[in-house]
Amino acid sequence: MTAPNRLSQDVLDATDAVVLVGGKGTRLRPLTLSAPKPMLPTAGLPFLTHLLSRIKDAGIKHIVLGTSYKAEVFSDYFGDGSEFGLEIEYVVEEQPLDTGGGIRNVLPKLRGDNIMVFNGDVLGGTELQDILATFVTKQADVVLHLVRVADPRAFGCVPTDDDGRVQAFLEKTPNPPTDQINAGCYVFRREIIESIPAGVPVSVATISLVSFHSFTSGHLSVLFCNRIKCIQRDMFVINLYVDNKRCLLIVKKIFLKRKRACTHPVSHI
Repeated sequence: MTAPNRLSQDVLDATDAVVLVGGKGTRLRPLTLSAPKPMLPTAGLPFLTHLLSRIKDAGIKHIVLGTSYKAEVFSDYFGDGSEFGLEIEYVVEEQPLDTGGGIRNVLPKLRGDNIMVFNGDVLGGTELQDILATFVTKQADVVLHLVRVADPRAFGCVPTDDDGRVQAFLEKTPNPPTDQINAGCYVFRREIIESIPAGVPVSVATISLVSFHSFTSGHLSVLFCNRIKCIQRDMFVINLYVDNKRCLLIVKKIFLKRKRACTHPVSHI
């Protein structure tokens, strides 16, 4: 069931979702030899189904999947999205383009002025409309969604100033200056994506910092929220169980305990 909109329908209609699902999932082999990581079963459904359900609940209906590895698995399962109340299109990445290049690669399929981007192997519990509302009210070029973790040494971190402006994207370090890490969700103005050179590998961090320094009116804003902390880590738990050669289905117990776990039947996505 779609949640009530806090944003105007005009804003939602002007927003596309991009989900990056091109990775090979090498750390999860042999499970990913036959299916991409976002299509592995989680709480009875392919993991990506839960993310698409949350995007739909936020009022966003047009979704572009940036695929590469076993691209046909996604299109065979989701089709044009009509069965799920969505409009789904696909763009295949023929060569590795990194996160930023992968976003640029789907540009021909984008319709809206606001582009909400997701990593296809991460599921968070925050309200997606809250992130989009920050993007709108701040009149930002780019918004990143950050999460605070107890021990950020295992991740790259993202320090911000008192106003929420990103200062840097830092690699893993034994002494991180902040406990904020990238939660795998972004919102871009379409113009930012159009400015990325086509066919060139580039990271999303590079795009964000370039946009911050290149636009005289540029405002790189950040929303972070502790509420996603537990659910955000569930995808990391999947990796952990597989690395320890435990059954992936154990993850079902984790998701079923979450009040916001998206365990709707496929027909209700």
